[in-house]
Amino acid sequence: MEAIQMLGFLPLLESGINGYSAEDMVAPECKYKALPDGGWDWPLWRWKGPVIAEMGCLYGKFFGTKAGFVSKDWWPDFCNWRRASWPMPDPESEPGAVQAAILDTLRERGGMVSRQLRTACGMVGRGMRSRFDGNVARLQMACRVVTEDFVYPRDRNGQEYGWGLALLTIPERLVGEVDCKRTPEQSYRRMAEHLHTILPHASEKQLEKLLR
Repeated sequence: MEAIQMLGFLPLLESGINGYSAEDMVAPECKYKALPDGGWDWPLWRWKGPVIAEMGCLYGKFFGTKAGFVSKDWWPDFCNWRRASWPMPDPESEPGAVQAAILDTLRERGGMVSRQLRTACGMVGRGMRSRFDGNVARLQMACRVVTEDFVYPRDRNGQEYGWGLALLTIPERLVGEVDCKRTPEQSYRRMAEHLHTILPHASEKQLEKLLR
């Protein structure tokens, strides 16, 4: 949580920039470990939900459709830039209609796991899941959908298991409406300057890829 607050932007797993991810920063015992019985242990993976809840940061597939955190302080600029550079598609097109249905459903019902959301949007049947997942990923890159927590199934003994299901919602439910006084281009330059400061070893191309 301290790293997220200090850096502002933190990919969860490998980012393409040496040392720049939560996975790179944690102690070895907190990384993924296969167990002799065929199970696994991964403290970092389990921390995602508590981190979101405790510090009020935003989490989603923000970095090349890979997951990561954005601090509350940097969210207005990040959202301002991303929504301008990832506009909603034509509502008459299939992607536009699907994305509008996803957002309308989340505004009406609040947080939903992907399977429930897909059903509520009527996207069931052969081939629908991949199309739905692609549109949800795009909405996350556009900062219109985020993950507010993770839901884990329980076994007969009441113990949680599995990778967890992302509980999706709109960011306005968590941090309110975005109020950024800068233009999208000004927000981009501000973020780029910040990333240059905290990642002096990263190339221009790497930083641009991170923000785009």
